Amino acid sequence: VQVTESGGGSVQAGGSLTLSCEVSGLTESRYCLGWFRDVPGMEREMVGTRCTNSATIIPDSVKGRFTASKDNMKHTGSLQMDRLEPADAGTYYCAACPYPMSRTSLSACRTWSSYIHWGQGTQVIVSS
Repeated sequence: VQVTESGGGSVQAGGSLTLSCEVSGLTESRYCLGWFRDVPGMEREMVGTRCTNSATIIPDSVKGRFTASKDNMKHTGSLQMDRLEPADAGTYYCAACPYPMSRTSLSACRTWSSYIHWGQGTQVIVSS
């Protein structure tokens, strides 16, 4: 399984960035595509996830500014980030969490430890 992110970069506060993700080689049809942010000295944070059944998690810290989407046919996803703040800077990862029929998508894929296929990460820099 290969997960590839793209779209990171540098932006001024208040600006927007779109991160893209492509998953290949995954045989499971039901999975959540999550986005996570790593900042040195802080715990890894989920900033959005979108599942095959369209269930979505957007945490309060980015709600109203970040939008996660997923194309089930193309096995791609994106994270639209608007009104970026300096605190949004970090390394962003896309990851896939397959879930079985016996569980709901969000119960199976609520935490980063449930995601088993990870991309290489892309850097987001937000200047004030």
